[in-house]
Amino acid sequence: MAGVRDPRDLPLSEGDVNISPARAEWRAGLSDRARAALDEDERYFLRQSLSTPCLTEIVSAEGAWLTDVDGRRILDFHGNSVHQLGHGHPRVVEAIRREMATLPFCTRRFANPTATALARRLVETAPAGLDKVLLAPSGSAAVGMALKLARYATGRHKTLSFWDSFHGANLDAIGVGGEAMFRRGLGPMAPGAEHLPPLDLARRFFGDDRPFDRLADFIDYALDVQGDVAALIAEPLRWTTVAAPPPDFWPRVSQSCARRGTLLIFDEIPSCLARSGAMYACQRLGATPDILVIGKGLGGGIMPLAAILVRAELDCAPQAALGHYTHEKSPVASAAALATIAVIDDENLIARARTLEAHGLARLVAMQAKHMRIAEVRAFGAYFGVEIGGEDASEFADRLMYACLAKGLSFKLGGGKVVTLCPPLTIGFDDFDLALDRLEAALVGLGG
Repeated sequence: MAGVRDPRDLPLSEGDVNISPARAEWRAGLSDRARAALDEDERYFLRQSLSTPCLTEIVSAEGAWLTDVDGRRILDFHGNSVHQLGHGHPRVVEAIRREMATLPFCTRRFANPTATALARRLVETAPAGLDKVLLAPSGSAAVGMALKLARYATGRHKTLSFWDSFHGANLDAIGVGGEAMFRRGLGPMAPGAEHLPPLDLARRFFGDDRPFDRLADFIDYALDVQGDVAALIAEPLRWTTVAAPPPDFWPRVSQSCARRGTLLIFDEIPSCLARSGAMYACQRLGATPDILVIGKGLGGGIMPLAAILVRAELDCAPQAALGHYTHEKSPVASAAALATIAVIDDENLIARARTLEAHGLARLVAMQAKHMRIAEVRAFGAYFGVEIGGEDASEFADRLMYACLAKGLSFKLGGGKVVTLCPPLTIGFDDFDLALDRLEAALVGLGG
């Protein structure tokens, strides 16, 4: 119908897609060796957006650096948010080796000392009141456990969540998530999943006059009119656009949830473990959830591992199988996580994230003053968003990403037009500044 945009043309906000004209140009410029490696990858892996067909083949990684099949070194400011410690931190590698030689696997029906030690350590690091833990082999699995626990604890099944949010790619997780890419064409989602306007579009829906107050009022109304919501699940800030609400927002929402007997679940899978300039992002945003979901960097950037941290009174379903995953209490993954937390403490990475935040934001503000294509810059701990402006913002951002890759800098695009820069917390300032220099050089090269 004339004037109606095909939904397949709408921008996708979880990340940069791999089907753009710029991707085709990038692939054409690769070496014969790199193209052959990608052909072999595509021969065996199912094709899907955001991955296969891939960018190139990586053969090694260390610290902040990746090395590709042609020997080119790339600064990794993407890392899927797992590399707080950089790639291959020696203390994590050694902890994994020791545990593999001692207890490579332990089924759930037995306790094992490494998993128990990790559970204890997580409770010690958690916001006050989160006293019980359950481990999982992935973030999506942990989100599923949180949703199941909310149903058992409340006797309800409805959820509230936000459009444009991401809580994992499993079917239950995309039911409460709001990313078009992961939901489109799949038919009905989990029953009872209601959605709210996106956090980072509060002004669009509620105007410039105290938009987050209006959004908090709307959430309070939605909880009241529904009356039987088990949980509100949210990223405490929209991670792929680096957009945080004001400090009074989550305390208000938390109070609304408490009044209605609704559990508040925070998905901190990408933002946990010092990345935000606090051990957990919610500690900077003024509210403690009933259930905190963590993951990604928990395994030291090597082992898949996630967890939920919950209030003790939510230990209410001993007859149920909340997780029941084969690798739920993996000793090797638990050893990696214990080493990760020890490195965060010993290398003062929470303070380091704050230092990187101040340094990086100052550099980006100066860059914005010189480059008309930069509409806004944001930072939350050692995580940065550079929003591209202009009518062709998404197309320009896509070309910028490939221009940076050609210069040896990898990052993710969020919201179609936000350059997100996610460096290791262990990165040296020379490498950090080199990455920003490469970003600016790419902007200049594209006339931005």
